[in-house]
Order: sequence, then structure tokens, then C-alpha cells
Amino acid sequence: MNSLRLPPAYIRLLNSAGRVLERAHLVKPELRVQELITQAQQRTGLHHWGDAAFKEGLEQLTTALKEQARLSQVGRIAAHFNLLDHLCVRLRLIDYRRKHAEVAEQQVRNPLFILGLPRSGTTILYELIAQDPQFRSPATWEVARPTPPPRQESYQTDRRIRSVDRLLGLMEKLSPGFRAIHAIGATLPQECVYLMASAFVSEQFGYMYDIPEYRAWVLRQDMSATYRWHAHFLQHLQVGLARDYWVLKSPAHLGALGYLFAEYPDARVVWTHRRPLDAITSFSSLTYALRSGFSSSIDPIATGKQEMQHFAAVVQRGMADRQGLASSQFFDASFNAICTDPLSVIRAIYRHFDLELSTDADRRMRDYLQRRPRDLYGEHHYSPATFGLNSAQEALGYSDYLARYSDWL
Repeated sequence: MNSLRLPPAYIRLLNSAGRVLERAHLVKPELRVQELITQAQQRTGLHHWGDAAFKEGLEQLTTALKEQARLSQVGRIAAHFNLLDHLCVRLRLIDYRRKHAEVAEQQVRNPLFILGLPRSGTTILYELIAQDPQFRSPATWEVARPTPPPRQESYQTDRRIRSVDRLLGLMEKLSPGFRAIHAIGATLPQECVYLMASAFVSEQFGYMYDIPEYRAWVLRQDMSATYRWHAHFLQHLQVGLARDYWVLKSPAHLGALGYLFAEYPDARVVWTHRRPLDAITSFSSLTYALRSGFSSSIDPIATGKQEMQHFAAVVQRGMADRQGLASSQFFDASFNAICTDPLSVIRAIYRHFDLELSTDADRRMRDYLQRRPRDLYGEHHYSPATFGLNSAQEALGYSDYLARYSDWL
């Protein structure tokens, strides 16, 4: 079934006005690194940036946005505020860390990472394990507005929750029906790519914008500084609200396992598995819907080809890195098993990592499944043909993966 949709009429009207401005050589706002940095400093009143490595990522990103992303007028405005917001988050986190020595004293022990191909069951496992009181997950609102750090007594009532929910409502207006593909909400657990976005070496931008050169550049980078920033972000969030462990999630970690374990040597990893053709088709549908809210032209066939090739490279890196890591630190999970009985998969994960699944945690997880069924915001329809994908491409790009993990596919 073809599920591609046109942007709403009001978005098309604003974008038409933007094209008139482009023909008059009036492109506003312009995405210039120094202007963005200056605006962030003016907005926050802060000037300490920490590790300067973020600037190269910001340069690469703004270049890709201008030269590749085919930003619409709405997209240009959104990208400008998106980058400015991440710069402000960076300044405020660094300032808070400089003034509060207890942040750097925080210990992040035995974090549990959930990763795998996108659309392979990572989200439901993440959200369910996040219901366990012994685990801490970063909620969307606290990642978007992390300063001051969240507190236990106001975690469910913080006024930032409402403001972030309003911002997320704009996403549904830009890409109607997106929630049916991927649930978003201020209190839902957020992916690590959002934490890493303020380091400007992050797949978060590749999901939102059609920028394949930036994504390829990210895969070539030494990610040490980015994972150090990730750890600093977690330290900041837990200074006022700690648990025994963090549970974290992002398919992007699959392409950087060596850097992940260099920063978190005691990490535990759940690797979910799904047939690449099915996973990449579903993800192509997601990225097409998301990028359509920001671009004047998105080609579904090019989207499918790009995602198929990109994640073939990610999977190859994940398999290569895993060979040098302790097998006991990994647990493999099947997408089919997750869909059939996610709680059975979670019980197996807990047994493997010698974790206790309390009666209270089990109840919370069951309640969550009842409150948030898979089709809460509607059904997600997608077809490989819509994105020019087929089994021959899967076999060509993922033969090693298909052979090695056949028991979980």
C-alpha cells in the first residue's frame, strides 16, 4: 500500500512563499555557523563551549543542509531553530557542569543499551524496560530542556513537560500521521541520538533531513568526543535523579560499538534482529514522512536506496566491532519474538544479565502495554515497492548479516 502523503495546505502555501523569496535571492534564515554560534551566545549569555570538536560537525551539517537537503522555507526555519536550540543546550550544560562539581562526580554504571536495525523492536523493549524502577531512561522533555537537571519530586509535573509537548505537536503538523509510525511525547524515553545532537555528530540530523554526505561523514569519524559528551549528558541528568542503571537506545550505536564500549566498558547490549528488507522499508517510510516536513522535494526511491546502503555499512561495522568484544555483554533478540511476547523476551534479557525482574516492574510493564497498544495513533502501512526495494538488494548488502544471525530472523 502506498502511504505517501502531501504536506498540509498551510505548509505548501508557506513553502510557495519561500520559493518566491529564493527567486529574488532572499534566502532567510541563512545557516551560517558563526551566526548560529553568536546567536546562541546572545540567547544564553554564555560563552564556554567545551571541546571544540563540535564545530567541525556543525560545519559539515550546515554545508549538507544548504547543498543537499533541498530545504523548503518551513524546513529552513525549522533547521535554523533546531541547530540554535542544540547549541543553547550545549552552552547551558557546560555552564552547569562548570559551576556544580557534583555533576562530574556522577558514576554511570552498567548501562543497558538497546540497538539493532531501525524498526526491529528496539523501541518497545526500551519503553518497557524503562518502566522498571531500578532503571533510569532519559525522557524527551529533560533531553530537550535539561537545565536545571530534573528532580525526583517534580519529575512528573515539571513545567517543561508541557512546553516540550507543544513543540512536539508542531511535528505532527509538519508531518501529519507521523505518530502512527513512531510515537513521540514529552514523557516518553528519548533516543541517544538526541543527546548526541548537541555534539553535532549524530544520526538525529540524518533522520530529519536528506543529507547522505553528512551521514557518510559521521560514519568515518572518531566518535570518542561524541560518546564522552553522551556520558556528560547522562551525568547531568542523573545528578538530581539517579537509579541503579540507565537503559538507553539507538540503532545508531550499532555503527559505533567500539566507541560505545571504550566509554562504557561495563555496558550491556541487547541487539534486536529483523529481516533487513522489512526493517529498512519501514524505516524508509519513517524518514520519508519526517523529511517531507522539511524538504521541498523528497524522492521515495532515492530514500529507500539511501537507507538500504547506509544501514548495510552500519551493520557491517557492528558485526566487525562485536568480534572483539565479550559475548557475555550481548543478548540477541528476534523481532518476531518481541512482537509475539515482548515480556518473555524481557525476562530472557534479565536472566542473561543477572537482573531481578520484580513483581512491581512486571506489573508496570503489563500496564504500559495495555495503555499504549501498537496502533495507538493508527496503523502504519508501507510497501517495499514504494521505495524501490526488493530481496535482491537485501541479499547483496546484508549477506553476512543474514548468514550470521539467521536464527533470529
